[in-house]
Amino acid sequence: MLSVMASARHDPSARMLNVDLIAVLVAVLLPWSTSGVGIGMVVWLAALAATLELRPFLRSLQRPICALPIVLVALAALGTLWSDASWGARLYALSPATKLLFLPFLFYHFERSTRGMWVFVAFLASCTLLTVASWMVVIDPSLSLKAPGDPAGYGIFVKNYIDQSQEFVLCTVVLAFPIITLLRDGKIRQALLLTAVAANFVLNMAFVVVSRTALVTLPIMLAVFAMAHLKWRTNVFLSVTAVVLGALAWTVSPQLQATTDRFVRDYRIYKEFNQPTSIGLRLEFWEKSLRFFAEAPVIGHGTGSTRGLFEAAATGPAVLAQGHVIGNPHNQTLNVAVQWGMIGIVILYAMWFSHFALFRGEGLAAWIGLMVVLQNMFSSLFNSHLFDFHEGWMYVLGVGVAGGMVLRARSGGAEPSGTARS
Repeated sequence: MLSVMASARHDPSARMLNVDLIAVLVAVLLPWSTSGVGIGMVVWLAALAATLELRPFLRSLQRPICALPIVLVALAALGTLWSDASWGARLYALSPATKLLFLPFLFYHFERSTRGMWVFVAFLASCTLLTVASWMVVIDPSLSLKAPGDPAGYGIFVKNYIDQSQEFVLCTVVLAFPIITLLRDGKIRQALLLTAVAANFVLNMAFVVVSRTALVTLPIMLAVFAMAHLKWRTNVFLSVTAVVLGALAWTVSPQLQATTDRFVRDYRIYKEFNQPTSIGLRLEFWEKSLRFFAEAPVIGHGTGSTRGLFEAAATGPAVLAQGHVIGNPHNQTLNVAVQWGMIGIVILYAMWFSHFALFRGEGLAAWIGLMVVLQNMFSSLFNSHLFDFHEGWMYVLGVGVAGGMVLRARSGGAEPSGTARS
């Protein structure tokens, strides 16, 4: 890799490869590191600058898939002007949105590159290695990088169970496409290998740890795959099989039982005792956020205003649900609505749906991009995942790389289209 970087000064193809390899490195780091991803993307952008042709790039910005993320970030920047928060709070709230500015550059580069799939293979391999680390932590908890005795660290080597679950769900659903395609082509051995990899992710979520958001989004994403790529007889068979296997997994997995039981328990504790459970706090945050939105429905309260609004609305001690203060209402739509009103909501959903429409087609790249968008949209019902670091970068990298590959295929590039109907 160092030799490639050294020769890139004089060889345009080596410069392109250099940009691809840095993107691959970022994909490898994403399940493991935050600072590594941030530094890596800055280095990637600097490497891309050496290959960028200004006029074609500026023309590409006219596409809605590029323009809408820029408009959303611009709105967030303008929102600092009418916010009552301190300037430190305004800039801190602006920062999570700025990662969306990488999308036009990713579209542009991977529309030219033939190595976009390298990035996804690297991410899959890295997540697979993370499952190995997770199983090892179950056997020996001292291997975890989490604080000793942290109950949220069970089966977690690094980061947290929400990020880990998001990665494993995405890998599981994306693998469904090549598995079906390989089976259709009679490549049984390769299909069984990928099935084993997918099963590893599912077993880890079933018997080690899984987030409740993942429990909701996984069946939805699998249902989308079934409707899009399988015949109705196969759907019926797989639906029955999924129900049976799901019931069996719930029966034999204490972790899965505990996760599902917490839905009802947390809601009851919140309603009866006003205790700050996960579900209870979300209901509290959402109710107050709707009230904040109603107070400034057009342009919102401004960037970084959320925490101040919750501080003013807090009633009672912090140990009770009504007394909790937060800067993130755990819902992407409400997060945008409170700060930038209906204008922000329209831009957010226009961006999501423009990216969704980009991936309405055949082929593995289109399938990957579609699943990344759907996962982000559904999981953002319960979290502000577009603006969260890990899930936000999953979206930016996934949509940017897959989008570039789809654009390349549509313009006559070499990306295969393929199908997975069975």
